[in-house]
Amino acid sequence: MSSYRHTGNIKAGLFILGILLIIGLLNYTRYLANELRKDNREIVQLYAEIIAETVKDKSDKNLDFVFDNIIRKVKFPLIQSDTDHLPQLWKNMHPGIKTAEDRKALLTAMDRFNEPIPLIYDNITFGFLHYGDSHLIQKLQWWTYIELGAIGIFIFLGFAGFTFIRNNEKRHIWVGMSRETAHQLGTPVSALMGWIDWLKEHPEKADEIIPDMEADLNRLQQIGRRFSKMGSEPKMEVFDLSQRVEKVVSYLNRRMPTLGKKVKLNNEIENGVKVRANASLLSWSIENVVRNGIDAIDRENGKIHITLRKEGNQARIRIKDNGRGVPKKDWKNVFRPGFSTKQAGWGLGLSLAQRIIEEIHHGKLFIVESSSATGTVFELTIPSQ
Repeated sequence: MSSYRHTGNIKAGLFILGILLIIGLLNYTRYLANELRKDNREIVQLYAEIIAETVKDKSDKNLDFVFDNIIRKVKFPLIQSDTDHLPQLWKNMHPGIKTAEDRKALLTAMDRFNEPIPLIYDNITFGFLHYGDSHLIQKLQWWTYIELGAIGIFIFLGFAGFTFIRNNEKRHIWVGMSRETAHQLGTPVSALMGWIDWLKEHPEKADEIIPDMEADLNRLQQIGRRFSKMGSEPKMEVFDLSQRVEKVVSYLNRRMPTLGKKVKLNNEIENGVKVRANASLLSWSIENVVRNGIDAIDRENGKIHITLRKEGNQARIRIKDNGRGVPKKDWKNVFRPGFSTKQAGWGLGLSLAQRIIEEIHHGKLFIVESSSATGTVFELTIPSQ
């Protein structure tokens, strides 16, 4: 339940962050537009003072000069009106504005954003200068909405793509877990079927194989416990890792015929190596790596060598096979869920093993070396006692 709460909090946080980003972008754009309007106002104020000075002359030549040579260079709409706000002179008007009604409507619209500047001579107001936003301000405002639209489209496509990928991964993991379960159950089930066939042919030797059958039944129970512990807090205990590795090697060695492989398992295990871990999950990880090595062997004289040493405060396990090897570029990919170099593989065994080792036991699982000629060496380390 906590993971769902965390997911909901992350989504809410991202939504709030997006809203804040939009608000911040709009406010910053508004700030820039207001600053540009202030600059425009200072320019228009200067023009108003120039016009007021030219009014002193009885001739209209100076006023015409101001409009023709100074005000015409303005990059935003400009209208001079009388005291009744009726347009008298204008510059930089849109070609679509032709009639007096159009100019009056534009004047009213401009006044909503920019207060008109009065033209004053001898303390007498004889008109006003009305001005609109420059093309730069208009482009800035439009560009903000274009940015928001682009961000919205990007977020939508990213979310849709992420959802599609996540759903595909879920389907793949569900199928992969089913295959992994079948893979785990395959060895003890096949062994039990083999023991039953052998019993039918040799009923008088039942006592000899009952221990092996019990071992396979215990194996089935162990697999059930392993899967039941996934997603829950594992119980840690101190135990002898040497004995646990010996049991894994012994079990796989005796069941090798049921795996359809001619592989010899050798081990070189130091006695008395103790660790604090979850015995069931740790055994599962080791077994997954060994079985991966078995699956990688496609030759007659298959060999897997398993060593266990205590080095300082670390228990170090090396598992070496003489299989087909892993290309250097895939040394990290083999631990990624869904990646597999086997035609029938689902790429979950090594992924689960690495997660158990690194996330639960704070150790490491990685490839030391690998080649098509000599095979692959995996190394597994966890803190020892």
